[in-house]
Amino acid sequence: MDLAEAFRNYKDKIVDQWVDYTLSTYQASSFFKKERDMFANPVGGNIREALKKLFSLLVKGAGTEQMIPPLEQILKIRSIQEFSPSQAVAPLNAVKHITREILAADKERRHLVSELYDFEFAVDLAILAAFDIYMQCRERLYQTRIQEIKTGTHILTDSRCPSSLQKNKVQDSIPKVESI
Repeated sequence: MDLAEAFRNYKDKIVDQWVDYTLSTYQASSFFKKERDMFANPVGGNIREALKKLFSLLVKGAGTEQMIPPLEQILKIRSIQEFSPSQAVAPLNAVKHITREILAADKERRHLVSELYDFEFAVDLAILAAFDIYMQCRERLYQTRIQEIKTGTHILTDSRCPSSLQKNKVQDSIPKVESI
């Protein structure tokens, strides 16, 4: 049995463990792991979909350009959350360890672990591209924030509802009658 056949046989198991590991990095990880509906759980759904696509590309030895869409799908989400750059891209590295563990556990395929060099190199290139994408997303986020401050729209986005503020101003302007 060759490595390509092992990847086909274990694809679902590897991707499931990879998704599980990635979703465990979130505070609400139990919800993200349990809820499979893409609309009820867009974070979990997007992570699942993107990692599945990314794994197929990594196995094929695709170029970095082809990996950009699934990487963006993951990192656009992770870049707006409370992750440091290293925390945002770290789950991508987990697929190397997961793949090694799964192949090493199978006595018939254990010898294939030594053939993972190209796969692991592709993962390393994907991680570097992911870091670039993360930084681009953060830069866009900060540019948007600066633009909000310059235009004054931060008042609308960072404060309470304008109609609620107006209602409070009206109530504050009504004279209060003190009882004796």
